[in-house]
Amino acid sequence: MNSLENCNIKAIFFDVDGTLISFKTNKIPESTQKAIKNLRQKGIKVIVATGRSINSLDHIRHISFDGFITFNGGYCITAEGKVMFKKYIDSGDIKSLVNYSQNFPLSYSLMYEDKVEISDATPEVVGMYGHINIPVPPVHDKDNIDTDHVLQANIFLGPEDEKKFMDTIMPNSVASRWTPLFADVNHHEINKFTGIKHFCSHFDIDIAETMAFGDGGNDISMLKHTKIGVAMGNANENVKKIADYVTKDIDDHGIESALIYFRII
Repeated sequence: MNSLENCNIKAIFFDVDGTLISFKTNKIPESTQKAIKNLRQKGIKVIVATGRSINSLDHIRHISFDGFITFNGGYCITAEGKVMFKKYIDSGDIKSLVNYSQNFPLSYSLMYEDKVEISDATPEVVGMYGHINIPVPPVHDKDNIDTDHVLQANIFLGPEDEKKFMDTIMPNSVASRWTPLFADVNHHEINKFTGIKHFCSHFDIDIAETMAFGDGGNDISMLKHTKIGVAMGNANENVKKIADYVTKDIDDHGIESALIYFRII
């Protein structure tokens, strides 16, 4: 895509981990903070699109955003705190996951509107939460699990086992991943682009007036379907292949660089 194209962008969607927040510093680069401020001053909507819960975004609360797509599109909320949309995982899939884990070694987490619970605190589970700088959630009581209101699950299994597991254990759900350690699991109708469509409707913005930044597999839907999909330089290779543009690494002013390239700032 030519950098001189006249881009009438009215909304930009940003993944969090590896896109807004650096894995090296656990902070948002200063250049990114300034770029977001510049965008909002121009009247461009700036919206978070993450697999995280709305309650685990303390690292970015010092920046003003126009909305939040969380749980990979399963829970959308305005900047004022109004819930626009939410979609739970099929309760049968959650029951099947719990039953499976009682017979085979599989760790998982269950994410709700107001809490996160884990099946067990294995080194890989503890390490994952440390990697994204979030406190390790409590271990749930396996005899007292709310299977009806799970917005997202994380299953700790490798990519090579994912398809068979999803087909047989959680057939009404969909998995996406940004790390080999685990997969995010949502209702089969949910992805980040689902959330983007809700915000476009809310702000009366056409999809052709949108842009997205991401680095992981759970970002592919939004990079493919927005007008301009930008992969970070530190993105997974499968993400770079589908992006319209690959920018620099997050720690090398990647977001600012791409916005300048497309003459948006």
